Amino acid sequence: MKIDSTNFKFFQHQKCEYFPCHQINNQENFNCLFCYCPLYALGENCGGNFTYTQKGVKNCSSCNYPHLKENYDGVLEKLSKLIEQLKTTKI
Repeated sequence: MKIDSTNFKFFQHQKCEYFPCHQINNQENFNCLFCYCPLYALGENCGGNFTYTQKGVKNCSSCNYPHLKENYDGVLEKLSKLIEQLKTTKI
């Protein structure tokens, strides 16, 4: 049996008390699949619209990158790069 992966690219939880957690023009396109951004650890290379607070904390409240349906493949590509980086990092 072949699984159609497009069925797993989008999830929306409209009953969530925070939905939508970011301002967005098209609420129907808001993807909750990456509720907590898996790209946060990439810092400036995440590809999203972020700022840093005065204390140096990354602020992603203006970023919709992982929440847009069309960015699913881009998120997975960036996650692959993060995984490769972690493989070469000695802790």
